[in-house]
Amino acid sequence: EYKMKETLKIEGMTCDHCVMHVTNALEAIDGVEKAKVSLKKNEALVKFSAPADMDKMAVAVAEAGYKVI
Repeated sequence: EYKMKETLKIEGMTCDHCVMHVTNALEAIDGVEKAKVSLKKNEALVKFSAPADMDKMAVAVAEAGYKVI
């Protein structure tokens, strides 16, 4: 079984509501099992079971109103 983790640095989150937005956006992507988003670290730890499409993750975060850096 294919399992990987990727850490994304995210810009623009200011509150728990932002964290929820980013979490939901990432977890909606096919293959993503869990996204653990940290407001304090400004990052998301994403666990996925299919090869991750980093572009898809960046687009999902951008559509939620934030930026992967």
